[in-house]
Amino acid sequence: MNAIQNLDNIAEFRQDFAIIANWLKFGCKALDLGCGDGELLHFLRGSMEVRGYGVEKDDTNWLSCMSNGINVIQMDLEAGLSGFEAQSFDVVILSQTLQAMHNTEHIVQEMLRVGREAIVTFPNFGYWRNRLQFLNGRMPVSEELPYQWYDTPNVHLCTINDFDKFCASHNIHIKERLVLTSGERIHFMPNLLGSLAMYRLEKK
Repeated sequence: MNAIQNLDNIAEFRQDFAIIANWLKFGCKALDLGCGDGELLHFLRGSMEVRGYGVEKDDTNWLSCMSNGINVIQMDLEAGLSGFEAQSFDVVILSQTLQAMHNTEHIVQEMLRVGREAIVTFPNFGYWRNRLQFLNGRMPVSEELPYQWYDTPNVHLCTINDFDKFCASHNIHIKERLVLTSGERIHFMPNLLGSLAMYRLEKK
C-alpha cells in the first residue's frame, strides 16, 4: 500500500497512528527511527503539520520515503544516534521496531538524549494468544508478530511487565501508556489481554 493515501483511512485502520498524533504538539519536530516507507511520518505531517525526519536502513523503504517526499536519512540504528545533537527533536519515535534492535538499552537511552520525549510501541509477547501458541509448542505468529521463527527480524521480544521494569530500572518516567488489541484500548489485565503496547517516555 502506498504511503500517500487518505488520512482518515489511515486513522481508521491504524489506531496506533492516531494515538501517536494525539501525543504530539501541533507543528512539532519529530524523528521516526526505522520509519519504513514513511507512512507514519506522512500521517503526522498531514494531520499535525509535524516537521518529520525518518531514519531507515532498508534500500527499498528508503527509496519509497524519497519518492513520497519524506525527509529520510539512510543509516543503521544499531550504530547509534551520535550524529544528532542532544534535545534536537521534540519527540523521537520507535514504532514497532524495538523488538528488532540488538542493543535495546542503548537505543532507548539515545532516544531520550536526542528528544525531549520518546514514543515507543512494540508487540506484547505476554498477550494471551502468543502464550497459547507457545504452550502448543509453536513460536507465536500474529498480526503484530507476522514472521515465522526462521525469517523473523525480531531478536528481543518482551512483555509489558518487562518494559515497565526496564523503565523503572533505567530512571525513565512513563508519561502515558496505552495498550491495544485490534485497535481497541485494553484497561483490564493489559499484559495478558493487550497485543500492542504504546509508551510515552521522558527522563526523570
